[in-house]
Parts: sequence; C-alpha cells; structure tokens
Amino acid sequence: MRTYLNVATALLTASLLLGSCPAAVFAEAGSQPAEAVEAESAAAEAAEAEGFEDEEVFAEWNPDAPALNVLTDYVEDITDEDSDNYIPVENRIAVFDMDGTLYAELFPTYLEYYALAWRILKDPTIHPDAEMLEVGRTIRDSALDGSFPEDMPMQHAIQAARAYAGMTLDEFSDFVTEILLRDADGFEGMTYGEAFYQPMIEVVEYLEDNDFTVYVVSGSDRFLCRTLLEGTFDLPYSNIIGMDDAVTASGQAGKDGLDYLYTSDDTVIRSDKLLIKNLKMNKVAQIVRDIGQQPVLSFGNTSGDTSMHNYTMFHNPYKSLAFMLVADDPERDYAKPEKAAQMRAQWEEAGYQVISMKNDFRNIYPEGVVKTGSFHWAEELSEDLEPADVLTSDALDRTAESAEITDAAETDTAAETEAPAGAEETDQFTLYLGTNDKDTGKPVYTQDECKERLKAILLDMVGGYTIYEAEGGWKNEDGTASSEHTYVIYITDVTADTVHEVARELIKEFNQSSILIETSKAAAEFYSGE
Repeated sequence: MRTYLNVATALLTASLLLGSCPAAVFAEAGSQPAEAVEAESAAAEAAEAEGFEDEEVFAEWNPDAPALNVLTDYVEDITDEDSDNYIPVENRIAVFDMDGTLYAELFPTYLEYYALAWRILKDPTIHPDAEMLEVGRTIRDSALDGSFPEDMPMQHAIQAARAYAGMTLDEFSDFVTEILLRDADGFEGMTYGEAFYQPMIEVVEYLEDNDFTVYVVSGSDRFLCRTLLEGTFDLPYSNIIGMDDAVTASGQAGKDGLDYLYTSDDTVIRSDKLLIKNLKMNKVAQIVRDIGQQPVLSFGNTSGDTSMHNYTMFHNPYKSLAFMLVADDPERDYAKPEKAAQMRAQWEEAGYQVISMKNDFRNIYPEGVVKTGSFHWAEELSEDLEPADVLTSDALDRTAESAEITDAAETDTAAETEAPAGAEETDQFTLYLGTNDKDTGKPVYTQDECKERLKAILLDMVGGYTIYEAEGGWKNEDGTASSEHTYVIYITDVTADTVHEVARELIKEFNQSSILIETSKAAAEFYSGE
C-alpha cells in the first residue's frame, strides 16, 4: 500500500550524479573527496528534512474521487490541534459495515447466506429438519435473481443459530475458514477470503494511522466476521461487532447461567438462541453497548446502515461524517446501474457522502481478479450431490416408503421364516420421542444436547441404547404444517414396567405430553460367529 524512497537511495543517487571514483584513490587518501562528502551530507540533510518518503496511501483510488477528498480534508481538519474542529484521540471513533462496504456481497449473495446454505444442504455432520431445509433451499434458489422473501434476514438468523448450535468456537472458525479457501463464485483469481475492496482497506489503514479507533459493525455473525477479517485488518476481536447468538458451556445442558458453574471439563459452544440481528436500530444499540461512545465517522452501503449513520451525524459534539458506498460498476463487479443511481440520489438527499465504485476506485479487488459473468451456485448446492446421510424431507419420505414396503414384505413371509437356532423370543419395544416442548412448540434443547441427554438416560436406566434420528410432522387444525426432530429408540431384553419408567423419565426431561410405545415379539440372539 505504501512506497518509500529511503535515505540510502538518496545517497546512491547523489554519488551517481558526482560520477564514480576509483576505489584505490579512496583507499590511498583514507577518506572520500571533499566534494563527495559535501554531496552526501547535503543529500542526507534533504532526506531527513523531506523524508524522501513518497507515501502513496491511496494507490487503489482515483486521485480525483470527491468522497476521498472530503475524507482527507476532514481528517486533516480534526487532527489539527489549532483547528476549532479538533477531536481528541480518544474520541476518534470510526465504524464500518462489513458486507458491501469492506467486503464483497455479490457472488451472488452474502457470504453468511452461502455458508448457511452449505451447512444445511451439504454438510454431512448435521441432520436438518423441514424448517431448516426450507431456508437452505430458499437461499440456494433465490440468490441468483435476488428473489428473497422480505423476512429472509430473520429467517436466516434463526436457522443459522440452529444450524451451528453445539459447535465450539474453534469448530465454527474452522468451518468458516474452509469456506474462505474456496474460489469466489463469479470470479477468477480470488478466494472468498480475499474478496475485500482494496480501496476500503486503505481507508481503514489511513484512519488508524491518524489515531482513529476502528470498529466493524456488521449484520453478519460476529464470530464469522472475526474469522473473515483476521489477517486483513489489524483489529482486536473486541472491535468486531455483529449478529449474536447466545453461547453456553458444553455441560450446561439447558440450565440457566445463574444455575450453572463453568468447570474444567467445559468448553464454550454456540447455542440455538438468537440474541440480535444486527441491522438498522440494532446497530445503534450494539454500538452503545459494545463501544460506549458516539462515532464521528460511519461507513456503510445499505438502508441497514442508515440508523448507524444518523446516530453518528446527529447530536454529535464533534464534526462528523457518514459515507455510503454504491455498487455501480457492472464491468468489474455485479452491479445494477439503475438501482445504484436510485441509491445514490437517496443517500445524497440524506446528507451522506457517496463513494462510487465505478468512478472512485482505481481497482476493486486484488490484482489479477477477473469477473467471469457466470456462477456455479446452483450446481454446487444441488442436493443430488449431498452426502447420503444428510436427511432431507424427500429422503425421509423415501425412507418411510421403503420401510412400508419392507414391513409388508416381512409380514407376507413371516410365517415362512424360521428363527435361527439358539434364538429366543423376546419383547422388542420401539419408542418415538419428539423434542418440541409441549407448552411452547419449540425445541427443548439443541439436537446435540437432546442426543446427549437421551443417551445418558438410556445408559442409566437400561444399560445401553440404539437410537435413530427422524422427523415427525402433522397438519394443524388451521391447515398449517408442523414438524419436530424425533428419536426412534429400540429397547430389548427388559420388562414393560422398565420401558414405562424410561418413558416417564423422557416425558419429564423433554416436557412431552406422551410418548408412543410399540411392542412386538422378536426372536433375538447374540451371535458370536460359532
């Protein structure tokens, strides 16, 4: 970002201007000629006075960019101790939105949307329910034409909390890092982790060089932002603010934080509880809580940032400015010029300084990056490529149909089938445990927490377990559909009374109205191969 001409270069230039002197002459005289000494001394003094430092702070900007000139004039004014607008260092606070302001958001949509769609549709380590799948598919199917429903930000936020619940912060960071290493869709020569606007990196560095404290205040997940920004911006985690989900101790198991003490065996994990979607007025609330000071500079790109801008500009004891970045370059990025023109007019009317990517940015992305004009989005997130053990609603339907066929075939041939020698007839019990709270209709715990609690109860009461994960669904009286994550539990070699005891414990633990128990006769043996 910066180029320097140092003193050594200046001295070399001076010696070249004087002409070369034979080494033997210098050796014999024991010192340089007086002319050379005087020239070097003059060059050194000039270097010290001028610094010979050509600091090209804004190499990625066009030099005549109006917004840039407004910014540099402002900084020169408020850092001048003789100016009436001087701002003490401790009050120089600048806040930046992330997506669309510091970082690309058009490949073809937000990074956090892509990450969630991948998690739901492609990640073999989770089993999404119908509600989660609907959001994952909506992201996939709506991104290319921008046909998201109006409540998509909240739908995403709610399902993201659920999809990442149970992950440690390191596990989530690893998941995000794996995403960042992939090639950015719609471009050549750039990964997702490199898709930062180069001119805006220079703005952050410039402000830091002028003793500003910089914060990122994003609508994206706080922990995603931490991983994404690390290595590009020299910001402490405390300066990165975003959408928040509650975190919990790994052993807390749904207890209130006031009723649980963190232990040496615990790790911090994400929960499925959304705390705040950090847009609009929520950005102001987060700034008040996390920073505790009114910013004097604010940078954004959408209506989600206007509250942050207005909080910065109005009732401020210091001179303040707000900047809006407009994506208006269809050649180097995926811009819509007509929409960009409308946004520009709207932001100028609101009193914001407008940054034009087309007119103000010499470069947008790192050197060598090329817009391809095509996306692999739908193909990459296609469910026909997903791992076999990710259970979608269609897969569950096919599984149910297969089970019905199998049951019918077994019924037809049962009379003809003989039990293996040594097998004993026993009762087999199948329990169907729902995980939605009977009072709220919402999941009692995260899926991982449910599984761990279920395992603990079965180990304690019957000494073992065999469980399968499924999904139960039903039609409500008003015609709407509901579903819940369900566990199918198989228990053998116990009495019906024991099974009822287990069921009572499960009803209490998971706050259920009842549990379906199926009882059948089965011939069972523990076969050792002999």
